[in-house]
Amino acid sequence: MRNLKRAFWTILAVLVLLWLVAEPGVFQSATFFALRSAMVQLTGVVAIGCMSLALLLALRPLWPQAWLGGLDKMYRLHKWLGISALVVSVIHWLWAKGPKWAVGWGWLERPARGARKAIENPLAAWLSDRRGLAEDLGEWAFYAVVALIAVALIRRFPYRLFYKTHRLLAVAYLVLAFHSVVLMNFSYWSSPLGWLTALLLAGAIWAALVTLVRRIGAGRRVQGTITAMHYFAGVKALEIETRTPGWPGHRTGQFAFVTSDAAEGAHPYTIASSWRTDSSRITFVVKELGDHTRRLREKLRVGQTVTIEGPYGCFTFDDGHTRQIWIGGGIGITPFIGRMQHMALETNPDWPADQQVDLFHTTAEVDEEALARLAADAKSAEVRLHVLIDARDGRLTGERLRAAVPDWREASIWFCGPAGFGEALKRDLAAQGFPVERHFHQELFAMR
Repeated sequence: MRNLKRAFWTILAVLVLLWLVAEPGVFQSATFFALRSAMVQLTGVVAIGCMSLALLLALRPLWPQAWLGGLDKMYRLHKWLGISALVVSVIHWLWAKGPKWAVGWGWLERPARGARKAIENPLAAWLSDRRGLAEDLGEWAFYAVVALIAVALIRRFPYRLFYKTHRLLAVAYLVLAFHSVVLMNFSYWSSPLGWLTALLLAGAIWAALVTLVRRIGAGRRVQGTITAMHYFAGVKALEIETRTPGWPGHRTGQFAFVTSDAAEGAHPYTIASSWRTDSSRITFVVKELGDHTRRLREKLRVGQTVTIEGPYGCFTFDDGHTRQIWIGGGIGITPFIGRMQHMALETNPDWPADQQVDLFHTTAEVDEEALARLAADAKSAEVRLHVLIDARDGRLTGERLRAAVPDWREASIWFCGPAGFGEALKRDLAAQGFPVERHFHQELFAMR
């Protein structure tokens, strides 16, 4: 999370600082309308910069994952940039519209305009002739962006509506890119701000086109066939086993995007199995959490073809610690199942030979078969298992964790489960001096 926050604030700072370099006289603005012109430019630059980077991250590039901590963290940055673009765009719109309203209401007096100087640069003249069109298109694109981001952020809208509408942001972006190119101060283009903006615009326009033709992650997609399914009624979870001969392999703890219905789109599921090239098998365990997942039991069938994209994620247990504590809340147990299977089967261990692991599984729902299989996996991997059923045992707290694992200070902690639960544990451990920024690994499994 530390790198995530650093990246976010650095992006905003770089955009503002480069604008200040390009507009050194901003603090000498003699009139309100001169200040208004400068603020329209600043907010426009920051808004299009944030939206451009958000679009680039939507392509799911692999190279930033290691530094940011995984695709789940990268999607969190994508979300923050989208919200920032929305907020700054609203401010941009108010700076553009507000003074006009104030003049109409008699609160402000528009300064007298002198004769416009002829524009000698032909490109600048061409752009100037299209200012009215760019303003009109930009305004309508802004309204569309507000509506589309609202659909993305408000969880009441079902995922299938989010999936179908979120792609339209790429269309709005193309319009806003035209708006920005035409209306950005022409002198900026010869400055570092202009060079960076041009680079971001070019990359994000490409990203928008890739999004519109549905080619995000196309090079990492393979076709798999469902070979078996099993439903755990007690916890309302469906285990799906697939055979995927073209899969490049994965590390335990990673996840993939699975498409079983093109209209519904790809959904991210944690992989609950280790990778063996001799079987080409991938297993997912899907909890019934929404309309789509509740229907999977009826819609999927053995022999059906699904598209699997990935692998993604850095929740891979590879920190070299000889002491680890794993915490799986509810369906968050999934990555730990895959890890235990890997540890039980691997003949060349990729973890310290003397590593000791305690696994805490906390759950409000109970399925005896699922718990029995979990216990068998833990025994095979020589992992010490602690099962806490909420109604019987109460919730896991930092105090209970420390009592159960006396050498907790020497451990790294790997958490997958409800975000609020994870944050509460993190705060508790931080208050006890545990270095959570370095040794508390949390999967932020939220893609919208």
